[in-house]
Amino acid sequence: MAAIASRVGKKLKGAMMAPVWVLQLFTGYKSFLDNPLIGSRRLNARGLHLWRVRVADALCRWRRRRLARHVRPEWLADFERDGFVAIPDVVPQAEFPALRAAILAYEGSAREMVQGDAITRRLAVDPAMLNAIPALRTLLARKDIVALLHYVASFRITPLHYIQTIVSGIGTPDSDPQETIHADSFHASLKSWLFLNPVAADEGPFCYVRGSHRFTPERLAWEHRRSLADPAAIDRLSARGSPRVDDAGLAEMGLPPAEGLAVAGNTLVVADTVGFHARGLSEKPGERVEIWSYGRRNPLVPWLGGDLLSLPGIAEHRVNWIWAFRDRFEKQLGQPWRAVGKRRAITDEA
Repeated sequence: MAAIASRVGKKLKGAMMAPVWVLQLFTGYKSFLDNPLIGSRRLNARGLHLWRVRVADALCRWRRRRLARHVRPEWLADFERDGFVAIPDVVPQAEFPALRAAILAYEGSAREMVQGDAITRRLAVDPAMLNAIPALRTLLARKDIVALLHYVASFRITPLHYIQTIVSGIGTPDSDPQETIHADSFHASLKSWLFLNPVAADEGPFCYVRGSHRFTPERLAWEHRRSLADPAAIDRLSARGSPRVDDAGLAEMGLPPAEGLAVAGNTLVVADTVGFHARGLSEKPGERVEIWSYGRRNPLVPWLGGDLLSLPGIAEHRVNWIWAFRDRFEKQLGQPWRAVGKRRAITDEA
């Protein structure tokens, strides 16, 4: 009887969830493991995943064509070639030391997450921080930077902004998923890092596979092959839609190895994280501090704007709202970001 009841329960759950699963096909939902339609090898053999990839890519390219005229030509050329832009001395040299000092001295409510041998600490760039550091507000509103972020995101949206610190070498032996070359999803999304300190090649640099943001025939073939795998038989993060790739996979797609970017402080890196990327290995303990920004929207809509959450007066509150929401529904959604009280971005500033 228990087995029959279990089967009936699964069928009822499936019937209730079916409309949700169908609707998720027309969003950026990406988990092969949690949506049986997205993860269906039968449907993907007939091209479901490839259809979602192609449509998202076509709409992204259409939106970017409409946004391109606002972007500096040299930044546009770098992005189209590589999938990321690295801009040294993005803040005027005379202004950067004061901005950096103000950010590192600021104390606010912090969250932390441990992955492998690294702690990621984040402080929300919220109204309190923006009021305390007017130069940060000015920087984030700079028209040329905003235009670049819009272009890479392919939407006129305001990213989520954080002050992020990566504390490496804490001694935990577990592997860090951020150090494995991966794509964030099946569609374009924005991440950016304005590094407040220099990052050497052996200090956990941002790594990127140049040109991997393009959906070439080889990339599409790889996407199709991976969609045919049993979600329960592959690594969990790939099954949840953030595919990992090894050197052999890159070679199949005609792509070069990932390249670590050693950068000076005051360098802004803006990347499309549909391209393959990772955080490089850190060979010694250290703290990497950056203004970290993130933007992603439903890739299957054609319009550029209309995001109410990007409006001034709302946008700067979103990070705290997201943290509070996940705290409230921790049992249902999980909450990897542990509140650690008032903190500064860096433990020891020399």
